[in-house]
Amino acid sequence: MAASRDKEKGRNAYLKALHFSYSSEPQNQPFAGLALAVLGVVYGDIGTSPIYALQQSFTGDNPLAVSQGNILGILSLVFWTLVLVISLKYMTFVLRADNRGEGGIFALIALLRPDAGQDKRLRRALVLLGLAGAAMLYGGTMITPAISVLSAVEGLQVAAPGLHGFVIPITVVILFVLFVVQRHGTAVIGTIFGPVTLLWFLALAALGVHGIVQAPVVLLAINPWYAVEFFLHNGFAGFLVLYAVFLVTTGGEALYADLGHFGRVPIRKVWFFFVLPALLLNYFGQGALLIADPKSVASPFFHLAPGWALIPLIILATAATVIASQAVITGAYSLTRQAIQLGQLPRFKVEQTSAESRGQIYMPLVNWVLMVAAIGLVLTFRTAGNLAAAYGVAVNATMVITTILAFNVARERGGWKMGQALLFLVGFLAIDLTFLGSNIMKIPEGGWLPLAIGLGLFTVMVTWRRGSQLLAERIQDNTTTLNTFIGKIEGNQVPRVPGTGVFFTGRLVQTPPALQKLVQHTGVLYEQVSLITVIIEQVSKVGNEDRIELETLQGGFYRVVLHYGFMQGPNIPSELARLEEQGITLDLDKIHYIIGQVDMLAGRKQQGMARWRDRLFVWMARNTKDTTASYHIPSEQAMTVGLQVAI
Repeated sequence: MAASRDKEKGRNAYLKALHFSYSSEPQNQPFAGLALAVLGVVYGDIGTSPIYALQQSFTGDNPLAVSQGNILGILSLVFWTLVLVISLKYMTFVLRADNRGEGGIFALIALLRPDAGQDKRLRRALVLLGLAGAAMLYGGTMITPAISVLSAVEGLQVAAPGLHGFVIPITVVILFVLFVVQRHGTAVIGTIFGPVTLLWFLALAALGVHGIVQAPVVLLAINPWYAVEFFLHNGFAGFLVLYAVFLVTTGGEALYADLGHFGRVPIRKVWFFFVLPALLLNYFGQGALLIADPKSVASPFFHLAPGWALIPLIILATAATVIASQAVITGAYSLTRQAIQLGQLPRFKVEQTSAESRGQIYMPLVNWVLMVAAIGLVLTFRTAGNLAAAYGVAVNATMVITTILAFNVARERGGWKMGQALLFLVGFLAIDLTFLGSNIMKIPEGGWLPLAIGLGLFTVMVTWRRGSQLLAERIQDNTTTLNTFIGKIEGNQVPRVPGTGVFFTGRLVQTPPALQKLVQHTGVLYEQVSLITVIIEQVSKVGNEDRIELETLQGGFYRVVLHYGFMQGPNIPSELARLEEQGITLDLDKIHYIIGQVDMLAGRKQQGMARWRDRLFVWMARNTKDTTASYHIPSEQAMTVGLQVAI
């Protein structure tokens, strides 16, 4: 027992060292090229918000009077929202919370892994909260392509009102084509993302300057007193319109999620020196236009353009929204793969679309679900304004959860004092909850949809997570310890046959059920037995030098523990070939991979999950990709051994 505890302590020390091994910022890459890539991938979503955000403040279900006071008040709210929520909260604080260089809500969940002496119940509650945030993020992801593309195509109505009837069909066709081409990968499309997005932000800035010239008084909105006066004058109506102001932040979570691709320094520089000024100029330009011409309120963004530039602007806006949608779609693939590799979702099919970049993946199930959802949303809500009512609540809920998780990470991993951490929590939570209060008022008008989607996905994730734990416990109850099993093999002098048998196990001290069953039914065993445990660490990448842990046991047994990051994919034959470096020579053509196939029976016990969750878990397990299917195991060398387990 003491040796087992020492071994476990050693493993925990290894994990802890790995956990705090942070990746560096991208090096040796010209900043101009890196900045273009950041523009195309990180800022596509937030960069398309000017098309509909300010307009929604004056044309929503609770429209405000298009007066100078209201315009300056809204602009002041927009300015300080971008400064406080994006510039201060995300850029200054949240981007610090990286998990070996990776960002996003799953990175925060990984950073909350319980260590010795910590309250595991609190940690479990925070992990569940993080899963709820991830589920909400999926709800927003489904809406982004619909509202972005639809808002751009609606510009046709400004150029030619008679084209109103073509807006929905054109939007549906664009979305359909966008999702169909996903299977070919984004490498080719990605090469034009940066330049097009650069042109887009330059257009935003130029249009903004063109508008500000018409009414320079809008620059006074930088003074926060105009925001205060706005609420004093409009009261509860001013609170209700905050859901529209919040739309200027959509895409904020993407800034954090894309941290691992570019590093915090390029993301921050591009934001402060280019993206933020372009966005503010455009919002203020739209406000100036509304002061000069209140009748342009129906579409202030497109009315900013001179007549000769309207059609080119519509084309550019459509391209920008397609890019924003593309980034969201590929982000959904990445988010799903992280959830799978952290054990929060069943294994869906993942196709690698680039030999050079691990991040270039395609997930058919996720793609078609997003396509059906996006097109269904367009056909149901019909206008970008209607979709805006449903958009904010899911994104806002995720931001609230990010604030709470970041507070805990700052305290426990960042070494913040309680006073500093509470200032962060109370200050930003007050802003987030104020916006959430306004967004909640839009639940009857469509905000219920992303919440329902999020609730469904949350149920799936927690059921899969809990079911996997119960399954592991049931298997452990039906197997002996490895030391006991090896002792019986030697004591009973079980005959050995030539070759190497490879068995997979998630428990280091337990005998793999497939191994136990094989000996029980055949009465023989291979000369060499390799017990492989694949561990997906809660970090993005594990280097080759930290990949393999090898332990030689008695009786021809040896244990191999393979460590991968959640952004990597296991390749078992390749790792077995590397064992020669550690003194073990294998004939890869004579290896027999024994795969345990578990047949689960639901509702055969008194403790565990509710019966309907049991059945949901069993259904997911039977219809999902087997764990070892992604291990690159040659099919002609694999054999399946069945095991029946009641959960």
